[in-house]
Amino acid sequence: MDTGECDRQSASVMEAEIEPCEILTPHQVRLPSAQTLPLVFASPHSGRHYPPAFVASARLDRVSLRRSEDGFVDELIAAAPEMGAPLLQANFPRAYVDVNREPFELDPRMFNEPLPGYANTRSPRVAAGLGTIARVVASGSEIYSDKLTFAEALSRIRAYYWPYHNALSRLIADTRERFGACILVDCHSMPSIGGPMDRDAGRRRVDFVLGDSHGAACDPRVPAAVETALTQLGYNVRHNSPYSGGFVTRHYGRPWEGVHALQIEMNRALYMDEETVRRGPGLAQLAHDMRAVVAALGELEPARF
Repeated sequence: MDTGECDRQSASVMEAEIEPCEILTPHQVRLPSAQTLPLVFASPHSGRHYPPAFVASARLDRVSLRRSEDGFVDELIAAAPEMGAPLLQANFPRAYVDVNREPFELDPRMFNEPLPGYANTRSPRVAAGLGTIARVVASGSEIYSDKLTFAEALSRIRAYYWPYHNALSRLIADTRERFGACILVDCHSMPSIGGPMDRDAGRRRVDFVLGDSHGAACDPRVPAAVETALTQLGYNVRHNSPYSGGFVTRHYGRPWEGVHALQIEMNRALYMDEETVRRGPGLAQLAHDMRAVVAALGELEPARF
């Protein structure tokens, strides 16, 4: 079954249902007819094609698995290519492979054999069960009924993780060559209330959180432009709390080399039903408002920072 067929079948089922289909294309790159902006947009966690073997191995119901997605974020930033910036989006789900991690952040508790010495088994993400291959979903519930082999993890990393990052690296390099610099916008969604494993557990969150690794990942003019655009639209915005940026932001954000990375977290209550993982009435408005973010960043000239 090709990816297009998966898409057609997915459109015919309830949004809260997983459509099991093999992921023949691990990601999509949506290019503008001509790139006119020094921007690259990415949605690493909105993939919703679930391999049947993964679904069968999970101890969780389908909706519980989907709550780990950054649901529909790819749709919220879909205007980027028509406005002149490429968009990279994962087709695979975050619960299957998380590209916003180091390549081998792995939890030894998940595996039926010792892990190789190069695996990072001691990071805070691994301790929380949220490594490159997640042990739990965001609620803390275990994903798998049985332990995995390292060969399974390695297969996923080779098939999905590395192709995604290779594509992202190429987009950044091409943009920097064309414009002299690049702004990477890594787009995510967040639960409206802090979860049990979060620092802000039980507390209601703002509309947007902008993460720049506390100033290390990009020039301050980048988050300032986004904040201005969003506050003018009536949204409330916070910086670096509770999210300051993940692996993608830290790894690619090298402002001294002309690459500026900003993570944007959008409150799910703005646009979706968090319990059922369905699009909400606010999705169209938020997608429209995100055009202002693209426009504001497009007015910057990062090569002159």
